[in-house]
Amino acid sequence: MIVIGGGQSGLAAARAVLAVRLRPVVLQAGAEPVGSWPGYYDSLTLFSPARYSALPGMAFGAGDPDRYPTRGEVVAYLRRYAASLDADIRTGVRVTAVRPRPGGGYLVHTGAGEEIAAAGVVAASGSFENPHLPVLPGQDVYTGEVRHVAHYRRPEPYVGKRVIVVGAGNSAVQVAHELASLARVTLATRAPIQFVPQRIRGRDLHHWLHVTGADRLPRAVLTRLIRHAAVLDTGVYRDAIAAGLLARREMFTAFTHDGVTWPDGTSEPVDAVIFATGYRPNLDYLAPLGALAPGGVPRQVGGISTARAGLVYLGLEFQRSFSSNTLRGVGRDATHVVSALAASVPGRARRRPRLTQRLSDRQ
Repeated sequence: MIVIGGGQSGLAAARAVLAVRLRPVVLQAGAEPVGSWPGYYDSLTLFSPARYSALPGMAFGAGDPDRYPTRGEVVAYLRRYAASLDADIRTGVRVTAVRPRPGGGYLVHTGAGEEIAAAGVVAASGSFENPHLPVLPGQDVYTGEVRHVAHYRRPEPYVGKRVIVVGAGNSAVQVAHELASLARVTLATRAPIQFVPQRIRGRDLHHWLHVTGADRLPRAVLTRLIRHAAVLDTGVYRDAIAAGLLARREMFTAFTHDGVTWPDGTSEPVDAVIFATGYRPNLDYLAPLGALAPGGVPRQVGGISTARAGLVYLGLEFQRSFSSNTLRGVGRDATHVVSALAASVPGRARRRPRLTQRLSDRQ
């Protein structure tokens, strides 16, 4: 069984594959099985406490369970998790294409020219390598810096500059707030920012999501309840906007040679524009299978391909629930899709995994 991607989704998939007594081979393009986490901006912290941020079978680690883990803590946790799995994890292996295998199954092609046979495939490659960068009028003549937040690391290069951050989600607000201490910053959004309290009645929001079961609400319900991005806030971000420390304006309409044009027709010089406009699934390697709809969107229901038997997905946003694309939720999805995948694989390899013991030793 080939798992494409060695981040949180790929590792959860490997554990689920072992649990059904199949042999996972995890192919990770990066140097370590930690996914995209090392590439996020330096100050990133999880929006969920440590107690709600673990993959199945291994607690997040020592320390205050109500802390919000840093990017570095997540990387270290994923390293430990990968080391605990009795799985064949191959790093530095980039998948370039998956094709049907004569007689059944798949052939997975890599950038090094390898061709690996697979009875089934779990596509868990995430979306970080496919950031969505809108193209606006005049962008080709703008002489300032344009980048996606995927390529932002720290605020120091922007000291004293005029910066616009585009987006109304958690990353946009967190980065804009960080930059505001060193630069003149405006948040550009198409609608007012919707804030959600980080703490309710003295408990983190994720406690209530857990005890009420809201974290597991199906996609059909979620799309009716959640129509716009929302920002988790202890009050710091809302207060910064209210106090004028962080400005918010309606999205600009175009770029100019040295800045932007606002909806009221005024133009303003701007040194840099950072788009925090999300990501798209990074699944081009599945194109030879006809498994993708226009725009690269996978043809799937709940993570199970509707185009190809023996192909499943992990880590898609709202794949099956609110928490699907998170450390705390991807394990449930992994169990679901791998169970379906195992049922489609003839002649399953029988091999009792040492998963339970290896993971419990590290808790």
